Amino acid sequence: MKRRRMNKLYIGNLSPAATADDLKQLFGEKQMPLAGQVLLKSGYAFVDYPDQNWAIRAIETLSGKVELHGKVMEVDYSVPKKLRSRKIQIRNIPPHLQWEVLDGLLAQYGTVENVEQVNTDTETAVVNVTYARKEEAKIAIEKLSGHQFENYSFKISYIPDEEVSSPPPPQRSRRGGHSSRERGSSPGGSSQPKQLEFPLRMLVPTQFVGAIIGKEGLTIKNLTKQTQSKVDIHRKENAGAAEKPITIHATPEGCSEACRMILDIMQKEADETKSAEEIPLKILAHNSLVGRLIGKEGRNLKKIEQDTGTKITISPLQDLTIYNPERTITVKGSTEACSNAEVEIMKKLREAYENDVVAVNQQANLIPGLNLSALGIFSTGLSMLPSTPGARGAAAASPYHPLASSSAYLSGLYGAPPAGAFPHQHPLPSQEVVNLFIPTQAVGAIIGKKGQHIKQLARFAGASIKIAPAEGPDASERMVIITGTPEAQFKAQGRIFGKLKEENFFNPKEEVKLEAHIKVPSFAAGRVIGKGGKTVNELQNLTSAEVIVPRDQTPDENEEVVVKIIGHFFASQTAQRKIREIVQQVKQQEQKHAQGAPASQQLSK
Repeated sequence: MKRRRMNKLYIGNLSPAATADDLKQLFGEKQMPLAGQVLLKSGYAFVDYPDQNWAIRAIETLSGKVELHGKVMEVDYSVPKKLRSRKIQIRNIPPHLQWEVLDGLLAQYGTVENVEQVNTDTETAVVNVTYARKEEAKIAIEKLSGHQFENYSFKISYIPDEEVSSPPPPQRSRRGGHSSRERGSSPGGSSQPKQLEFPLRMLVPTQFVGAIIGKEGLTIKNLTKQTQSKVDIHRKENAGAAEKPITIHATPEGCSEACRMILDIMQKEADETKSAEEIPLKILAHNSLVGRLIGKEGRNLKKIEQDTGTKITISPLQDLTIYNPERTITVKGSTEACSNAEVEIMKKLREAYENDVVAVNQQANLIPGLNLSALGIFSTGLSMLPSTPGARGAAAASPYHPLASSSAYLSGLYGAPPAGAFPHQHPLPSQEVVNLFIPTQAVGAIIGKKGQHIKQLARFAGASIKIAPAEGPDASERMVIITGTPEAQFKAQGRIFGKLKEENFFNPKEEVKLEAHIKVPSFAAGRVIGKGGKTVNELQNLTSAEVIVPRDQTPDENEEVVVKIIGHFFASQTAQRKIREIVQQVKQQEQKHAQGAPASQQLSK
């Protein structure tokens, strides 16, 4: 029912002469036939559409552009007043618009809890935005309606906020309990978290889609039955495009077998029609995973090529936009060779994905109340995680889109607990200082024109961000001083990592790794190292970051010493949090000593 309510449209400014048949005929002529009933009132009407994509098309095509009996129609979502709360939809966004710009605009009017891109077949982008309070959403609608960006004018509507009318599910326990939303499972389901699915995404030539489906759908039915898989062929995406995406949901073995069968079907069709000599395999992968597939100096890819006898190329970073967060991995070789390469490629991507899930879990646990889905940590707006279609909160009826469902997935699985959920366990987070070192040539990109980027970044993260003077004329790095809460650190550092990747300050085949310095009390440095270096070694194994506590340091005026952390974003963040956790435990023990209490509690590693 939520889906139908979401796509109910209001048609206003109708002539008294307009009839339901007139509306049906008009919508049909615009290639948007109405299958359901037209509810006609005096001067307005209501219609339903089966999915959000059709509703958006109707609004974009008809509202303010089409006359009926001499009056220009108005078309918008029909949202009852009681459901006009925190959620709005912004349409007609330029597809090349950077997320940091959109984030900056949205943040001017309040706290943004979530931004999800909606998959549409329009040339411009559409996002659904959830503010923390309905007053903020109201201001955003008033201020952003008609906002001009280049030659584009934003169009904004309320969309139903179902949480307003639906009371939250009852919780068994007020203390220590977790709602199904927090666990990511369905209400009444098992308390064990569901194993995360990692789908295979392929691009296939449009000319072979018919052969893959088969007469009356028999070929695809046979394929899904044999491989125990669910295969989505997104035929409506990118109308007129030479290639169409396919998403395969199954076990790793099921995905590989389905991929092999699809390659066989395409090769057979190509042979019969003599349309191509050799069909390459094209795998779509979220950009955040591709660096680890490539490996240091391209070693992983080279090994897969050598082991399988294939040639593998990856689309450039420049192809990524707000509308396209995936890169294309093209594998050339025989069908057998491509199939073998798919197994190895997906193994690497799946491994990277699972590592990120672990890291996200750690971040969610280490920073209570952190809403990862609302962070948009990279300047491209991409989450670190690829999507898991069908997860709680994702638009199951819509065609798959990485960014939209990724945001919904994270929101469902790692959404921030309600305010006051930790009234006693966790005091207000303290201010932390982190010194992050970036390439000198990247300073201009971080500051932005007239300082605009660094100001937006500071406002978005809720942190103080300053760039220290260069240590000398030939310095290869500059220090960025970030001051803020743990959540502010997470946001600010994530955006900086993402900006450096986006602006190509690192080789496309490299993962962005930066050095961060944090200070710890000198009396706690030994505990961070551990006996014989045991603790620091465990930290490095756990986080994949390099952790260095330089020996023979002279403590500063605050009796603190530096700990160096080198690694990619999640590795660095997890190491920072773990080190601060150790320091906090040491401080608690010191306090007990000062009070004469026995320090029997062991440090958890």
